Amino acid sequence: MRVPLSWLREYVDLPATETGRDVQAKLISAGLEVETVEQLGADLKGPLVVGQVLTIEELEGFKKPIRFCTVDVGQANGTGEPQEIVCGARNFVVGDKVVVVLPGATLPGGFSISARKTYGKTSHGMICSTDELGMGDDGTHGIIVLPPETEVGKDAIELLELVDEVLDIAVTANRGDCLSIRGVARETAIAYGLPLRDPALIDVPAPNAYGYPVQVSDPFGCDRFTARTVTGLSPEARSPIWLQRRLQKVGMRPISLAVDVTNYVMMELGQPLHAYDRSLVQGTIGVRRAEEGEKLVTLDGVERKLHAEDLVITDERGPIGLAGVMGGANTEIADLPQAGGAPMVTEDGVNGTTDVVIEAAHFDAVSVARTARRHKLLSEASRRFERGVDPQAAAAAAQRTVDLLVLLAGGTAEAGVTEIVAPSAPHTITVPADHPDRVAGVEYGRETVVRRLQQVGCDVIGQDELIVTVPSWRPDLADANDLAEEVIRLEGYENLPSTLPKPPSGRGLTHRQRLHRRVGRALAGAGYVEAPNYPFVSEQVFDQLGLEADDPARRVVKLVNPLNDEEPALRTTLLPGLLGALRRNDGRGSHDLTLFETGLVFLPREDRRTAVHLSVDRRPTEEEIAALNAALPEQPRHVAVVLSGAREQAGWWGAGRPAGWADAVEAARAVAREAGAELVVRKGQYGPWHPGRCAELVVVADGTEQVVGHAGELHPRVTKALSLPERTCAMELNLDALEAAGDGVPQAPSISSFPVATQDVALVVDKPVPAADVEAALREGAGELLESIRLFDVYENAEQLGEGRKSLAYALRFRAADRTLTVDEASAARDAAVALAGERTGAVLRG
Repeated sequence: MRVPLSWLREYVDLPATETGRDVQAKLISAGLEVETVEQLGADLKGPLVVGQVLTIEELEGFKKPIRFCTVDVGQANGTGEPQEIVCGARNFVVGDKVVVVLPGATLPGGFSISARKTYGKTSHGMICSTDELGMGDDGTHGIIVLPPETEVGKDAIELLELVDEVLDIAVTANRGDCLSIRGVARETAIAYGLPLRDPALIDVPAPNAYGYPVQVSDPFGCDRFTARTVTGLSPEARSPIWLQRRLQKVGMRPISLAVDVTNYVMMELGQPLHAYDRSLVQGTIGVRRAEEGEKLVTLDGVERKLHAEDLVITDERGPIGLAGVMGGANTEIADLPQAGGAPMVTEDGVNGTTDVVIEAAHFDAVSVARTARRHKLLSEASRRFERGVDPQAAAAAAQRTVDLLVLLAGGTAEAGVTEIVAPSAPHTITVPADHPDRVAGVEYGRETVVRRLQQVGCDVIGQDELIVTVPSWRPDLADANDLAEEVIRLEGYENLPSTLPKPPSGRGLTHRQRLHRRVGRALAGAGYVEAPNYPFVSEQVFDQLGLEADDPARRVVKLVNPLNDEEPALRTTLLPGLLGALRRNDGRGSHDLTLFETGLVFLPREDRRTAVHLSVDRRPTEEEIAALNAALPEQPRHVAVVLSGAREQAGWWGAGRPAGWADAVEAARAVAREAGAELVVRKGQYGPWHPGRCAELVVVADGTEQVVGHAGELHPRVTKALSLPERTCAMELNLDALEAAGDGVPQAPSISSFPVATQDVALVVDKPVPAADVEAALREGAGELLESIRLFDVYENAEQLGEGRKSLAYALRFRAADRTLTVDEASAARDAAVALAGERTGAVLRG
């Protein structure tokens, strides 16, 4: 919400010395987020005056139309002689009043004006447009043409109110009252302790039977509807300069008088309004829900197919507007544009609208919000209705609109006043007088609490127990805590004492939390970058990952009201989010990527239950908590990594290498080490991984093997479907299952005083035999003396080894805890390992 300081001063008598920065500090202290204070005209320097065009000479021989003009600027140039100015604009004629900047002046942006020769003529100044003066868009994109009655030679800086300060306030969703000058003025008056001149406190005639006929069929959607009629408007009447400038300062474009007046009153009072051309409205105005399939062309020229939940304004023909969102084109006001362009002519030959019906209504916030989002049509009106509009302001807003139209367009207000109001009682809250004290930990006292609540507009009665009647413009005040917040913010958040919490001894991170942190540090230390992602996925991604139709990962939990209709499900795997992050970064030029994420996945239970609503006035029982948890999906924590590009960069130190499946497997081993679990790596095949380059990751818990994840290179079909780099690799583990299989006790490295005995063996096996099977057989056959085993070479040569054979070379390290091993002992252990490997896998010693 943009708030000009000059407009704010109309309702609050701020000290003359107060600047926009001062007001910003006060409002921020009161809880409003004032983002910036824009200094309009801060670098503007005159002379900038009103001139009248005397002559226009068209200059020939140039690529674009150029005009040489003489302009009367009175005595502003010191001589009284006409000013000679070269101009390229075409939207003015001889006799028009324009804005002229004379030599010696400076325009916004530090643009200095001086006499200069151009297009064969000397131009002594410039005829200005709104853009050149920093006024904003007026819709003409041309020279400013002033009303004929404007005095020649008058100071245009003062006339156009070019010097001002504008506060830009980020209004939160619960403070719809601050989407108006009235609401911000009220907050300013409270902050300064000054009285407020409420613009809504005007005399309003009582409703009578002579007003325009209105029928509200849905009182829940529309609980208040005021209609007023103004006749005899002059179609040529234009919005005065002060009205146009105020709209421009708040960020709106002047359009025509009737539209500008409704926009002005909306910005002033916060009540959206709509003006209908009375000659185009047929019969009674109605408010109802749309019928499925009905259509309406809105003011933006788009034909919209209506939904049965849309609240619409109708006449005898059908819908003429989307309630609280946008009016229809079939009853649009036909006014003379502000400047330039041809006037609009109605079917009966009348040059513009002369009779209007003013609508000031109050619509249900949820209904308006859903309609606006359904049609992707967010407007200033819908923005206010969905945040809360003062229903009591409708009649005052309608009267204010009528008064301005009568004043500025020479119209006549008809005596008829229509006001339909659904019965409702004021909202009251009972709150202990010391409740704000207990919430804030500060002793405010009853008098302070009552005074602050009255300042925001509440009626307060009672002593120890206060009965508070909430003002109509604050629908966000719903309970006692809301009232406490009002007292606290107005007394100043900065005045709250700062106290540190005192945690009980012996508390800290749980074992699960410590493991998650260790895993993150280990992966980060290995060069991975953490990339958290949203937990929402589309079911189409499972097809792209190549999962089987009966894969358990395809069973998802769907959200009733998802943030994105294309991603309505909760993830069952971390890979879609990580692969999406990898794809985005690769597309932006980062090709060497190693990303990781730890997070929850969501697995639906076989027996789906409905969660019970827990009471908020007491702590739930253990049984209630257990029942609630039983209704939730299972949420194990997973860890996943993805890699692409170079794992090691090339340089003077040597050739680099690309990321491969072995790096994904090593990431899994690093995670397992942090969990204290022994990870078995063996050949596997699953979903998105390449069948020949996929490792199945297994742990043994309670004597039973459990598959906890997979690692390796992704299948080419998957990388193509997801637009990923070739040879992308990935790993995903069930971290909770890994934690359950580990002992959780950090193991210090063992240091022996006895030397190690190293034995290397090269075994020849068939190519399909997994290296992991050979390693497992060697490990078991070597017995307790084996300290470690490492595969350090894989060799394939059909001439030396035979067709379909490969050589696996292992380094075996033997050590005894109590003695130095002899050569015979180490050799015996090696021979036993080779023998068992030969028995189980058919391995034979090479050579």
